[in-house]
Amino acid sequence: MSPSAPMAKVLSTEPLDPKEAKWTELVKLNYADQTGAHRTWESAERTTRPESCGVDGVGIVAILRYPEGCKPAPSSSSSSSSGSSSSTANHVNHTNGTTYHNDNNNTARREEEEEEQRQDEQDDEQDEGPLVVLQKQYRPPIDAICIEFPAGLIDAGEDPEQAALRELREETGYHGTLLPMTSATTTTRAPTTRTPIMFNDPGFCNTNLVMVHVDVDMSLTQNRDPKPELEDGEYIDCFTVPLGRLWRECVRLEREGYAIDARVGGLAEGWEMARAFGFGAAGKVR
Repeated sequence: MSPSAPMAKVLSTEPLDPKEAKWTELVKLNYADQTGAHRTWESAERTTRPESCGVDGVGIVAILRYPEGCKPAPSSSSSSSSGSSSSTANHVNHTNGTTYHNDNNNTARREEEEEEQRQDEQDDEQDEGPLVVLQKQYRPPIDAICIEFPAGLIDAGEDPEQAALRELREETGYHGTLLPMTSATTTTRAPTTRTPIMFNDPGFCNTNLVMVHVDVDMSLTQNRDPKPELEDGEYIDCFTVPLGRLWRECVRLEREGYAIDARVGGLAEGWEMARAFGFGAAGKVR
């Protein structure tokens, strides 16, 4: 998102009349706890969950697959916005009004940045794993631009896999196919293209999703020049990061003022822990 673009921001907040709510509702739950005592709980619920599958939405882990010897350097960001060939969305340099840029007097930060630069230079000479697609998108509830996977709600009549391929095409322009995943711990089971159903914040709401794994063949013409199909009001920047560098990118982006979506942070932490303990492919990427 361009530094010269206008900055989106929350202008005011006010209570929401339930009659105006289109996507969510606040409910009061009456329940009995483990001792039989009656208690209440406040919960937010989506009103759009399709009855056909019982899942609200999908997140998409899209892996770019290049022909042998043609893998490029990671992209910083390629802009996508509705109604424009270049993004008119805002560049974030704030989180809740706090500016993080241009702190050149902070010696510790300079040292961290110099160390990251040295690591990146080393990484450029090594295989840091496949490239994964990420997005930058402004989210009003947190008044910040968030680093996310492509994602979206499941439409009526869709299953999660169909929704994932559609959302990926609409938000990024990439045409993908489902990517079955196997590992040393799942060789006796059928490969799967998605995670179990996951709940985003079960202490607050019943919203759920599955992560769907998608392969993007970069030898295809439509993927070399992707054409997003964004809705009015959607402003999204897409970029790629090697899986082996995802943790450090999250740390860097948070320091610059971006918010990190929990699913991105969870994958980054999982990869980093696998590397630290020497498990699987992540343990081989140094």
